[in-house]
Amino acid sequence: MRLLGVDVGGTFTDLVYADSASGETVIHKVPTTPHDPSEGVLSGIRQMADNLAVDVGAVDHVFHGTTTATNAILEHDGAKAGMITTEGYRDVIHIGRHQRPQHYSIMQEVPWQDRPLIRRRYRKTVAERLVPPTGEALVPLAEDDVRAAARQLKQDGVEAIAVCFLFSYLNSAHEDRAKEIVLEEYPDCFVSTSSAVSPQFREFERFTTTAMNAFVGPKVRDYVSRLDARLKEAGLKAELHIMGSNGGVSTAAMVSDRPVMTLLSGPAAGVLGGAWAGSLSGRDHLITLDIGGTSADIAIINHGSFTEATARDTSIAGFPLMVPMIDIHTIGAGGGSIAYRDQGGAFQVGPASAGAVPGPAAYGRGGTSPTVTDANVVLGRLAIGNFLGGDMTLDADAARKVIGDLASELGLDELATAEGVLTIVNANMANAIRSRTVQKGLDPREFTLVAFGGGGPMHAADVAASLGIPEVIVPPSPGITSAIGLLTTDLKYESLRTAFQVSDNVDLARVNADFAVMESDLTDQLATDGFAKDDCRFERAADLRYVGQGYELRVSVPVGSLDSAALDGLFKEFERRHENEYGHLFPDSPIEIVNLRLTGVGDMPKIERPKVSAGGALAEAVLRTGRCVFRTQEGLQEFDTLFCRREALPLDEEVAGPAIILQKDTTVLVRPQDKIRADAGGNLILTVGMDL
Repeated sequence: MRLLGVDVGGTFTDLVYADSASGETVIHKVPTTPHDPSEGVLSGIRQMADNLAVDVGAVDHVFHGTTTATNAILEHDGAKAGMITTEGYRDVIHIGRHQRPQHYSIMQEVPWQDRPLIRRRYRKTVAERLVPPTGEALVPLAEDDVRAAARQLKQDGVEAIAVCFLFSYLNSAHEDRAKEIVLEEYPDCFVSTSSAVSPQFREFERFTTTAMNAFVGPKVRDYVSRLDARLKEAGLKAELHIMGSNGGVSTAAMVSDRPVMTLLSGPAAGVLGGAWAGSLSGRDHLITLDIGGTSADIAIINHGSFTEATARDTSIAGFPLMVPMIDIHTIGAGGGSIAYRDQGGAFQVGPASAGAVPGPAAYGRGGTSPTVTDANVVLGRLAIGNFLGGDMTLDADAARKVIGDLASELGLDELATAEGVLTIVNANMANAIRSRTVQKGLDPREFTLVAFGGGGPMHAADVAASLGIPEVIVPPSPGITSAIGLLTTDLKYESLRTAFQVSDNVDLARVNADFAVMESDLTDQLATDGFAKDDCRFERAADLRYVGQGYELRVSVPVGSLDSAALDGLFKEFERRHENEYGHLFPDSPIEIVNLRLTGVGDMPKIERPKVSAGGALAEAVLRTGRCVFRTQEGLQEFDTLFCRREALPLDEEVAGPAIILQKDTTVLVRPQDKIRADAGGNLILTVGMDL
């Protein structure tokens, strides 16, 4: 089986080709082309085919991680969108809830008010009303109103329309009919219904998620269509699958219809790649740290399982989001993060980034801002002539120039400024990890840090040391771990039903019927994608809370028909989770089943374990000795540092720091107090030492 994974990042587009028959794995990186990411994808595929003798026509599956939807939201560069909603609910996506981003600030930005996804003039209302608990129609849909609204929005030049009716999560009939009418009047319009995108209660979040789907829809649809066509032109016959935020892949057709599913596409693939790397060395208690050119993504893998973000924690660019997503925390900290002196005189790093173009000054593409990469160059921690395996030469003079200018502004010397840039960005990442561990009752010292992305292995030792994490794993190909993660997952679709069943009066027949309908729907969807029912598996879950609480906890539900014993077990598991999460429980309080969830999984082929070379003597791996600067208790000091080729390191032999381990897709920093060894799983295991 021949697999191709392509992950588009902010700075580089990463490719990995894996052939299970030969055991061959080939990696490649090219600069991202922000104006049209598909150009970078095709450029990378062609280069890999030409230079590395890869037969792309023989590829069986293509897996893709994309930032198109994410960038459209972050840059607020989406479609001109409209909305058709229930009379009286035109302003739901403007008003929001009583919670605000900053509780006590009178000068704050409220994203959904300051940069609305749909402007008020393009939000139209129609007569209709469904009522709980069954979604019965109290007021029929005014079809003439829908038709008039569609005509007006078409005349206004709207490209996408979100249809969001009250209580449509109980009955989708009105939204489905409204969509039909809109497409009759405006066949080229991208139409999203809330019952298809996010069929659950909480109108503000459901409407906003649907508005977001409409906002990014035309851009994602066009990108996916263009990419698919170009892949075929390049000779690839395999079907394109795209990574979703839930850690599974979907077909191009599904993503084109629901692009909001891909808002954390690349970072989700990174978490899967980190879990795969940990499994190679027998570790399943992991913190993943993915540092790219513009951001650092952090996730927790607890005993082999990653958690899904909850409704109260899920957002992007400040907008609430209700779609299944791996719980990933992202901060603006990467190799391109810009260092500066703020208006108050404080030394800051990020979140602004030099990005791919022009990039750090050291890239020699005209960058004029001091960045994290430039600081690493000044401290001697990057091999000037061996960046990207020799494909790129860094401009040390340009790096020293921008760091020197910042040093003059701060009143520091050049080395202190460069080291300060790294100290600040590392502290930002460590604090982000604390927010996902210490603040949630987890001890980071009990985890292994998996560092990847182009910048992860450069910063992992300092971040781990500040948190007391004793060990760091550097995967076989850290710079393309997200691309590798694409080759470790399955096709995955989600279905959800809002239930609102209370523990003292649960309608088990209805619960079982809802699960049966969801399973039938997902079976049909998977069959459309080529999976027979016997080749599919299903995973059940439910969102539970005490009656009166505002948010839920997710609990696994056993397969098969539920009886009273299974229900009691479900409630006991909720109480255990509640006590673990909040430190207490309420044994006499009734419990409410809010949502029922079903995940349908179709198994996809996966990348094999890497073949590991025994290596040779350490002396054969050493390219040279150079001078690098590290902080000690006495201040900054220069150390003679080994520069080694990773592929030549001896297996299971500890190498004492300081050392710089070089490979095509990243650089690994081993501080003077650390040790590192290559293990039989293909990873590098870095033992974090005490500060000097």
